[in-house]
Amino acid sequence: MNKNFISDLPWIDEMKKRMKGISVPEYREVNGHIHTPFSFSAFDRLETAFTMAKEEAIAVLGINDFFVTDGYDDFKLGCLRNDIFPLFNIEFIGLLKKEQKNGTRINDPNNPGRIYFSGKGLDYPFNIGFIQKLKLTRVIKGNQDQIRAMIVKLNRLIREINPSLIITYEGVKKRFAENLVRERHLAKAVRILAAENYPASEEQLKFIESLYGGKKSKAGIQNPAALENEIRSMLLKAGGEAFVEEDEGSFLELKKIIKIIHEAGGIPCYPVLLDDPSGKCTEFEADMEKLYSSLSSLGVGCIELIPGRNDHASLKTFVEFFDAKGFVILFGTEHNTPEMIPLTVTARGGQPLDESLKKIAWDGACVVAAHQYLRSHRRQGYVLSDGTLSNDQKHDLAKLGKMVIEYYLIRKQYEP
Repeated sequence: MNKNFISDLPWIDEMKKRMKGISVPEYREVNGHIHTPFSFSAFDRLETAFTMAKEEAIAVLGINDFFVTDGYDDFKLGCLRNDIFPLFNIEFIGLLKKEQKNGTRINDPNNPGRIYFSGKGLDYPFNIGFIQKLKLTRVIKGNQDQIRAMIVKLNRLIREINPSLIITYEGVKKRFAENLVRERHLAKAVRILAAENYPASEEQLKFIESLYGGKKSKAGIQNPAALENEIRSMLLKAGGEAFVEEDEGSFLELKKIIKIIHEAGGIPCYPVLLDDPSGKCTEFEADMEKLYSSLSSLGVGCIELIPGRNDHASLKTFVEFFDAKGFVILFGTEHNTPEMIPLTVTARGGQPLDESLKKIAWDGACVVAAHQYLRSHRRQGYVLSDGTLSNDQKHDLAKLGKMVIEYYLIRKQYEP
């Protein structure tokens, strides 16, 4: 048992008694999707995220790393110390082979058939069966083998410019990553390699442009985040000299991803890309009715959005459509790039979300909180034992989750 944690919260009747007469707000600020240093993150350490969350009055925060749950313990402790309710999530990258063959983009704008997919409200501690764990381990190994192959290619480029310099997988992992090494870690390692071995900015830029094959940098040296994004785009993505294509074995089929999420006690959740700056959507998301049918046929009743990517009007139309269909809807910021942005969720250009959108996101977070609470007390949550969804119970679950979160925030007054 974890002292003062979800499973230690009192059962519903007792909680109702203790909450009687306590005034609570209609909604609170929520961020249900952030990455941490255990995959790749704008946060150099988790404590930075908690400091920002307190400053911005974020009441609920969701960890959402790629493939791993290694950050759960630190995340739990940070949430307990800072009185922030934790949502335990995970993210996968899968492949829909039929859509890949047809050239249909899902929620990756550049790679047809590739799908990002999340699990929300997983059991804590994280636990899946041996077979599912083996599948996940194989995927992680395939992903890291690809990274190692990229490092080999990077070193070939580096050796031609300066034979004394080298990047190693172990060095990148020890210095920049808590667990998985990802493309963004490599981009950061290249930038730091230049900064630490060439004293003048002009020399650093010359080194990096040499890696580009002589192409001029548009980012320059003064903006590290922009430069890392550029390095990743120029060298590590398709067409770059250090690009290595993923082995299909590195991807799980979507049905297997959903099964892993179920085994872990979580809620399958589709991350929506929605409109790009030109107003276009991917082929999979372009028609809301078709998207609704596709997700429903997969047994998915939960979606999440990163509103900072989207036009407010488009976001509102889309969210209200799926809210009317009974979907659980969550918002987040990702923080999966080098740029440090606020944790408060806004639409594209920093436009604040209106109250109706904030209420929908609050309800979604409350459903996930109720799911975690019920699962921790060995009850069924939003996802039933056969994988079907309690859509008819969504309102009641949101109401329960709100009480759970509010009690959690005042729990210390009941501690001995």
